[in-house]
Amino acid sequence: MARIRTVIMGAAGRDFHDFLVRYRDDESTEIVAFTATQIPGIEGRTFPPELAGPLYPTGIPIVHERELSSLIKDQGVERVIFAYSDIAHVDLMHKASQVIADGADFTLLGADSTMLPSSKPVISVCAVRTGVGKSGISKRVVEALKKRGLRAVDIRHPMPYRDLLKMRVERYASIEDLDDYGVTIEEREEYEHLVIEGIVVYAGVDYEAILREAEKEADVIIWDGGNNDLPFYKSDLEIVALDPHRAGHERLYYPGESNFLRADVLVINKVNTADPAAVAGLQEVSARLNHNAILVETASTITLDDPAAVRGKRVLVIEDGPTVTHGGMAYGAGAIAARVAGASVLVDPRLSAVGSIASTLEAYPHLTEVLPAMGYSAQQLQDLEATVAAADCDIVIVATPIDLSRLIDLSHPTVRATYAVTDVSEPTLDDIVDAFCQQQGLA
Repeated sequence: MARIRTVIMGAAGRDFHDFLVRYRDDESTEIVAFTATQIPGIEGRTFPPELAGPLYPTGIPIVHERELSSLIKDQGVERVIFAYSDIAHVDLMHKASQVIADGADFTLLGADSTMLPSSKPVISVCAVRTGVGKSGISKRVVEALKKRGLRAVDIRHPMPYRDLLKMRVERYASIEDLDDYGVTIEEREEYEHLVIEGIVVYAGVDYEAILREAEKEADVIIWDGGNNDLPFYKSDLEIVALDPHRAGHERLYYPGESNFLRADVLVINKVNTADPAAVAGLQEVSARLNHNAILVETASTITLDDPAAVRGKRVLVIEDGPTVTHGGMAYGAGAIAARVAGASVLVDPRLSAVGSIASTLEAYPHLTEVLPAMGYSAQQLQDLEATVAAADCDIVIVATPIDLSRLIDLSHPTVRATYAVTDVSEPTLDDIVDAFCQQQGLA
């Protein structure tokens, strides 16, 4: 029987997982290529044969998404599987329409069929958009379990931007581990705030192997989602975060809407900085479309380590990269903190941007007041450092969750903006964890 020639559209994460779970040993399917987008510089590699398995002795090429039409036409591709996240529904259908026009089938895989079972209880923390505050919620859940004498291990959605074979299974338990692995800024933003609190984090490429390692040291597995993707593991409790700064987006982006409709617990985060009408709108739509979900409200409390240093100053704000790039936000915690502290100007980063940073700002023209902390490669780190150095500012607010000064010279006086998730209503996240522990028979 002829194998169905197939391309998996991805962004170095969900695509690899879906392949390993569904297609690695499927003799009816031939994966011709992965395509890549969203993340700079991840195309041009090969998914290694050691991971791809015996059906792919030379591995699988990873090419840019713009080559998809040529692949379909020139290599007889019959089916395209979409496998990445945080894409507007209308843009997703534009991609589907092009694939169909080129002559191939367009496929979306279901949630349950790509989730792996665990021998330990699993809590997943996902979202409807990038930058809603999943990481802070995950941290709160881990801390709540720790107070009950339970060891939770955090498994983070993949960010395999380095050597894929070496990244098959990675365990991070200290800042030194992050240094030794040579992780990117984007990885640090997800891991550092956890490991400094003594929380073990796993990530990598092979999420069944990762799960089996994590189960050896965990009472509870935390699935720490990326973007607005679905969990990779069958979850006993699905927590999904909503953003009142982007009210309405819970129904406009894939697969965030699926998370919204699946959730056992919906957390409206950032209620302290959002329009009350937007919060009320999320309460209404949640009750109407997912009335079985428990609704929780939390604040994202932002703290500047020296607010007085910002007052009246020209400020360059460096924000978490994914939140303000493909997450679509024009501002983040740093910009909010700068305005509250009385900054005179938020400096336009485009005026000093160089190299890949300039290209990023061209690709995201809404970024006129904040600089995304991009660092997917050594060259991009150099470009970021040069962009900051050339900025006409009095002070820099660093609002990424990491100590950026460990990676680049910031050239100017700096203040850190940090943020934490706090409860503002009942039930609280602690209440949710208590009920989960009782249900699972945990101490």
